[in-house]
Amino acid sequence: MSTEPGLPTPEEIANAQETLGQLRASLGSILIGQEVLIEQVVVALLARGHVLLEGLPGLGKTELIKGLAALLGLDFGRVQFTPDLLPGDITGSPVMIEREGRRDLVFQKGPIFTHLLLADEINRASPKTQSALLEAMQESAVTVLGETHALPAPFFVLATQNPIELEGTYPLPEAQLDRFLLKLEVTMPGGDVLKKIIMTRPRGQAPRPDTQVTIETLQALFALTDRIHLPDAVADYACRLVMATHRENESEAAPSSVLLKHGASPRAAIALASAGRARALISGRPNVSFDDVQELAASAIGHRVVLDYAARADGLGGPAVVRRLLEEVPAVAETPAR
Repeated sequence: MSTEPGLPTPEEIANAQETLGQLRASLGSILIGQEVLIEQVVVALLARGHVLLEGLPGLGKTELIKGLAALLGLDFGRVQFTPDLLPGDITGSPVMIEREGRRDLVFQKGPIFTHLLLADEINRASPKTQSALLEAMQESAVTVLGETHALPAPFFVLATQNPIELEGTYPLPEAQLDRFLLKLEVTMPGGDVLKKIIMTRPRGQAPRPDTQVTIETLQALFALTDRIHLPDAVADYACRLVMATHRENESEAAPSSVLLKHGASPRAAIALASAGRARALISGRPNVSFDDVQELAASAIGHRVVLDYAARADGLGGPAVVRRLLEEVPAVAETPAR
């Protein structure tokens, strides 16, 4: 039996599965009882995408991100977003330095120059400050006074935000949300998990993990993820899901698109494909399945749509509307009757 050129071999997939399983288990010891959340964070990591974690304070969002940086041995930076934070506080700014009798403007790098940036409580800063991340998240670079500075590779933004109903928060602009590969909700753990936390962590501190994955291994996992096959039928399904969010497109819109003012961007389809490859590798498969797309759709598309007033009146969020779309859009395209 021949193997399709370029596809990962069974041995490569098995080795990757073992490494990723150890990584997920270690993250599970940091954030107890959140296996699905941890899997999707690892999916975003393999897809080299940014993640937005939403949840009330104290649920372990920050500890999860700090633990991930430690396990990967990556340079780690943290910015606490506050209403008085300025764009230059993130990207860096020119500083006047005197040398050899001359005064020169020298760029002083900000905390964004790291492998993994924790943007903590990102929606407490003004939209102007939030926008300082746009170029960095899209192009892995920042431009200050016309000069572009490349960021270290790999570069990830893992941001946390509190629900916007809380006092002192600003909703993230649509352009900012579109840069996040996945938006994940961090929920309150169950009673059994809560009891385990207080019994094993007297002061609530999570264990400090040792590095488990070197940057060389991480780069190899990135390359392996890119080699996962995306079947034509699955790619078609992902595109039809995204097109179904656009109610102005009468031929492809789904019934629930009436709940949306604006549909998802092409980045949503790209995100589904990239995240689908990562989930397939984690699951030990050489190809993306319809199930991968269905499991990731709410997290990849839900934050990229703009709700109509009818959805808001019904108390629906973007992920809930996407879950309705999943029921309306068949995995296999229907063949028109002749």
